[in-house]
Amino acid sequence: MTMDKTAFLEELADILDVDVVEEAANLRDYASWDSLAVLSVVSIADSKFGFTLSVQDIKKLTTVADLWAFFEKNRVK
Repeated sequence: MTMDKTAFLEELADILDVDVVEEAANLRDYASWDSLAVLSVVSIADSKFGFTLSVQDIKKLTTVADLWAFFEKNRVK
């Protein structure tokens, strides 16, 4: 049920249909950051990190690094 940072970034790159995601990149700068991408990220939170991520939470997060930090902070240990 757990995922390390490298695997998380690779999964996010797959969701965003890019080769690599940059931690400093703004999520909204990715053309494929849409409702389907958000749902995919919500699914990862639940299945791989064991917590429920709300759309309101996602709206507060700006960068890839912010997203990872939120996942790390809220993961079920």
